[in-house]
Amino acid sequence: MGLYSEYFKAIKEGRKIVEVRLNDKKRRKIKVGDTIEFIKFPEQDETMQVQVIELRTYDTFKKMYEDIPSKDFDCEGWTMEEMIHGTYEIYSPQLEKKWGTLAITIRY
Repeated sequence: MGLYSEYFKAIKEGRKIVEVRLNDKKRRKIKVGDTIEFIKFPEQDETMQVQVIELRTYDTFKKMYEDIPSKDFDCEGWTMEEMIHGTYEIYSPQLEKKWGTLAITIRY
């Protein structure tokens, strides 16, 4: 899976333990215990493997962010609006409504 360089670094440094995705067809195949390989985007010059230790689904990103501490996303100090706006820069509200959301708790 592609991962923007700032989030790639945050996982590598242990500051981010939950990855946010749409719960689309591809993500619905992920199981606890699986290994995910992230590739740093846009550079595509580095990869890392993480283990999936928990999966949680939500109807909306807002419900996810209300349930999971912001520090787990490396977003401590962010407002709810900032977290949602940042996510909507990557995923549209239309796709969120179609697929729902997935919180992937990982271990590097």
